[in-house]
Amino acid sequence: MASGLAASGFFLSFNNGPIYQTRRSFASSSRLTSSPAGMCCLKLGRLPYKGIKHNKFSQKKENKIIQAVAISVSPSALENADHRKQLADLYGFTKIGEPLPDNITMKDVIETLPKKVFEIDDMKAWRSVATTITSYALGLFMIAKAPWYLLPLAWAWTGTAITGFFVIGHDCAHKSFSRNKLVEDIVGTLAFMPLIYPYEPWRIKHDRHHAKTNMLTGDTAWHPPYKNEFQSSTPLRKAMIFGYGPLRTFMSIGHWLIWHFNLEKFRPSEIKRVKISLACVFAFMAIGWPLIVYYTGIWGWIKFWLMPWLGYHFWMSTFTMVHHTAPHIPFKAPKEWNAAQAQLNGTVHCDYPRWIEILCHDINVHIPHHISPRIPSYNLRGAHQSLQENWGKYLNEASWNWRLMKTILTICHVYDEEQNYVSFEEIAPEDSQPIAFLRKMMPDTA
Repeated sequence: MASGLAASGFFLSFNNGPIYQTRRSFASSSRLTSSPAGMCCLKLGRLPYKGIKHNKFSQKKENKIIQAVAISVSPSALENADHRKQLADLYGFTKIGEPLPDNITMKDVIETLPKKVFEIDDMKAWRSVATTITSYALGLFMIAKAPWYLLPLAWAWTGTAITGFFVIGHDCAHKSFSRNKLVEDIVGTLAFMPLIYPYEPWRIKHDRHHAKTNMLTGDTAWHPPYKNEFQSSTPLRKAMIFGYGPLRTFMSIGHWLIWHFNLEKFRPSEIKRVKISLACVFAFMAIGWPLIVYYTGIWGWIKFWLMPWLGYHFWMSTFTMVHHTAPHIPFKAPKEWNAAQAQLNGTVHCDYPRWIEILCHDINVHIPHHISPRIPSYNLRGAHQSLQENWGKYLNEASWNWRLMKTILTICHVYDEEQNYVSFEEIAPEDSQPIAFLRKMMPDTA
């Protein structure tokens, strides 16, 4: 049993709740005892913090007996229903799907979807525009009228509302908003302008994300750093720890700056359209920002534009990492990558509070979107229901919760070929105080 613990991750529970999760054996700092249930029990002394995720507990309870259940995140282990259930509870998922067989293709999955989910409905498309404009206007009214202590609530609403603009432009980029492609380009550009997002550069990069989801170096949304990158320099290492840890819910700001304004990142055939999008964004900044400052002052610019914009980036970052990040979901090298496994089995469906789903036009019903980006946002729920009926045993699903976020922020860091991820705390404990702080302070409720 000790060798099994050393070879795989294991889950420790006390009072039916998770306390520790690690991928290394603690045989040197603990004593194994047998239990009537036939499971191995671990009597803890002072365990090192390196590579550990835990909740706070008092020193008086330090020596209590807790159960240790061997868990592996290898594909073979995921074939075991009990292991999947244990992993789901540990990571904050409602369900972890079994591995998709290698012989299943994207075509096989797409052919099971009803044709009606691909149909564009102009009325529903423009209704989504009206919903976003109305909710955004309401948000601005709330900001204008709210006393200072209610401003965070008004900013939260308004930031979520302008995320709806992103989703509308997102549909336009995927050609799922209108049958008229010129209309899509115009609406997409206008929807992205208040976000200072150049539409065409984002569309080009986002198409590559869909083509290479969870492919190492190929996915343009994000991919975990390699160990040699992480260890290459102290400043870079510390920046990564903050970026993939406490600042991860705003990491899309860095992605926005790096990927979308550098003409050298685009092919010559793409440059003309990229420049048009950049000109539109700079025009908004040159005209819109001075007008806001003229009528409301610098504080007005912060209050009416900057804070909602940061709220939008919170959702942009959070949605992206929840959709594609979990300890059991691997990033793979190009030669090992499988499209159907990445899109169906490696994309996460997450339910959020209903008001968020409405304002963000169901963008979190994300698995069908990765099966076919041509499905309009208002048809995603119908498509997901079809996937549940035909491919449900392979789906990864969650309802947003603190344990899910804590898992991502404190475990899913540096790429590891065997374990998928290695925590910063495991390979650089001396610099990983921000991760230890998150692990200590974040709630662990699921």
